[in-house]
Amino acid sequence: MALVGIAILGVAGVFAYLQQPVFGELPSGERLERMTLSPNYVGGAFLNQIDTPMKTTDQSEVSMWMGTLFGEEGQTRPPGTVPTVKTDLKALDPAQDLVVWLGHSSYFVQLGGQRILIDPVFSANAAPIPGANEAFEGTNLYTADDVPEIDALLISHDHYDHLDYPTVRALQPKVRQVIVGLGVGAHFERWGYDMRRVREADWNEVVALTPQVQVHVTPARHYSGRTFTRDQSLWVGFALVSPERRLFVSGDSGYGPHFAQIGQRLGPFDWVALDAGQYDPRWANVHMNPEQAAQAADDLRIHALMQAHVGRFTIAPHDWDDPFKRIVAASRGHAYALWTPEIGQPVHLDGRAQSFTAWWEGGAMTKQPRLAAEAKEQ
Repeated sequence: MALVGIAILGVAGVFAYLQQPVFGELPSGERLERMTLSPNYVGGAFLNQIDTPMKTTDQSEVSMWMGTLFGEEGQTRPPGTVPTVKTDLKALDPAQDLVVWLGHSSYFVQLGGQRILIDPVFSANAAPIPGANEAFEGTNLYTADDVPEIDALLISHDHYDHLDYPTVRALQPKVRQVIVGLGVGAHFERWGYDMRRVREADWNEVVALTPQVQVHVTPARHYSGRTFTRDQSLWVGFALVSPERRLFVSGDSGYGPHFAQIGQRLGPFDWVALDAGQYDPRWANVHMNPEQAAQAADDLRIHALMQAHVGRFTIAPHDWDDPFKRIVAASRGHAYALWTPEIGQPVHLDGRAQSFTAWWEGGAMTKQPRLAAEAKEQ
């Protein structure tokens, strides 16, 4: 009986812990009714366009994650401080089309006079448990206070390294509009957002920021969920289109035919950011390795490629710099340019000459973070 009591207390403790706001909210009511009308919501959950088993080995999912947490790993964290550039985002001319990578899958984008923030994570820990996924040394550059007024906040899906509760709460007074996949709005509603400003969209829907700037919500190949219940909100990518330029951010995604379809429908693209980190043979369907990202770049018909899902947090057991080394090799001989800015370094989209370094190489790890004044000189 004592063991039964302990078990009951344990279950009650877990249940109580999961009531914290960081875990968000599952869709219900009218939101859930709208989700059921989506052709991508089948049998009580969202599905990928093609069959996508989460794990690609015979071991159980529990065993897979235990092996990731406690098994043999490579050098999953940099040996020193990551080189960065602290750009004053508020001082940037909104008329200039540019991108600032904020680390991992976070981007500050200026396009057609619109300021757009994609998957911002300003927390030092990308997990609901303290210390579970700490950012690399030197990469905690930005806070919500560093960000100007935002015309559109785009969230690709609800995993903790993309939808960060403290960041989203801190940004709330600065955000004019939120664009997310179906179901993700339930989190924002619980966190106090004015739902008149939150647009939940299905794959292939279009949201106009202005008559000239559009956000196309595109398919991805992934999964969702902040607790044990999965796939109750939709994972997406984003194509940002203005009369002058076309940009694309994949969100987390395994390789699939959707890239060629997006390229045919919306390409060619001037700049793209593709998931090319945190890959592993055990979950090969839901993240791309660098070689697959190079193929996806060709499918999309692009001019310039940057990596996403790298440089700030570790989820997979590969060496932290393996994605950078492999994308350099995989991109040789392709028609696109590979851009490798440091975190915080502005990337201009107007065709000007730009140079980038292999900042992940060993000697660079001893560099001190560069000052904002240096960033302005670039």
